[in-house]
Amino acid sequence: MAGKTFKYLILGGGVAAGYAAREFAKQGIKHGELAIISKELVAPYERPALSKAYLFLVGTARLPGFHVCVGSGGERLLPEWYKEKGIELILGTEIVKADLAAKTLVSAAGQTFEYHNLIIATGSTVIRLSDFGVQGANAKNIFYLREIDDADKLVEAIKAKKNGKAVIVGGGYIGLELSAALKINDLDVTMVYPEPWCMPRLFTAGIAEFYEGYYANKGIKIIKGTVAVGFTADSSGEVKEVQLKDGRVLEADIVVVGVGGRPLTTLFKGSVEEEKGGIKTDSYFKTSVPDVYAVGDVATFPMKLYNEIRRVEHVDHARKSAEQAVKAIKAKEEGKQIDEYDYLPFFYSRAFDLSWQFYGDNVGDTVLFGDNSPTSPKPKFGSFWVKDGQVVGAFLEGGSPDENQAIAKVARLKPSVNSLDVLTKEGLSFALKI
Repeated sequence: MAGKTFKYLILGGGVAAGYAAREFAKQGIKHGELAIISKELVAPYERPALSKAYLFLVGTARLPGFHVCVGSGGERLLPEWYKEKGIELILGTEIVKADLAAKTLVSAAGQTFEYHNLIIATGSTVIRLSDFGVQGANAKNIFYLREIDDADKLVEAIKAKKNGKAVIVGGGYIGLELSAALKINDLDVTMVYPEPWCMPRLFTAGIAEFYEGYYANKGIKIIKGTVAVGFTADSSGEVKEVQLKDGRVLEADIVVVGVGGRPLTTLFKGSVEEEKGGIKTDSYFKTSVPDVYAVGDVATFPMKLYNEIRRVEHVDHARKSAEQAVKAIKAKEEGKQIDEYDYLPFFYSRAFDLSWQFYGDNVGDTVLFGDNSPTSPKPKFGSFWVKDGQVVGAFLEGGSPDENQAIAKVARLKPSVNSLDVLTKEGLSFALKI
């Protein structure tokens, strides 16, 4: 097959690819200079919509409604936008070989793509139970959620299994958001996770207690401290039971698994420096290979605020790192210098009528403030993390835009505190006066 050559090539068609394309257009590129290669069949879209509004009964999100860059309040980049800008979308194309020294990528169909500058934006893939040899894990109606195709299949199953039983394996982001979505769809929902409380990578026991209580009041059953070790299927191959390690057996018409992801770096093993499970970059997302950049989930980069190297899996970082890499590429061409990436970690979630935001680092001592009763009509509470006498992280449920901005400011400025008791009493007002 005839090869193609591009000045700029983005590998991956997720959030980061869309934001990188917008930044290239802003910086000024000629028609035919930029291409995006994606395994998916659609133009880049805001992935968080899949676990939120995509599954709602009312006000459902569908493409083209959530193409990037609507997730950050920007213009929606429809497929026509790329055409107008002279950006080639090469969709439904899987790259199976990357030769960084020769600056070429080869697709499964044997087509070669040459580039001058490459941005690796391959993101993550879900961890599957079949990877661990869990018996029966390939039964029908066991779902993972990563791409729009996954969400479509789940929507069909929800319609087919009206008022059925759903088991959610995992108590993280996906577990909490999908339990809420399936409950809203009138399924009988049970969550199962091995940890002592939900969202353990971020939540303290005090924060988790509220969400577990709130979910229980919505009729969601929660089973902690055990894992799914097997599945049985009916004669048509559809899942009917989930076997737990503690011996319990749960009936299930639908199973959704959310046990984490892995950065997709396999193509580049041995040809680029790696660290902490990702591709090592500098503050401009340059890798150890000239003219190759890595952004989003796959990048392990210097976190200036904490003076250490980290990898961040979140849509906010995917957007911002993509823009930083493009600015760095264009600045290099023009012999200019841009500021180092100075990222403030940010995570958020929405489920039922709840909405929380977290900024900063969740290390050190914690205080809990506000009304965190699961039965409260308008719960509003939060936490601060304090390390070496400074507030380094802040969490808020039910905050207004101004209040969320205030906790972000606190996490960025790291103000000193003398007493945890005083901080607990002051609560949100501490952030508002900074």
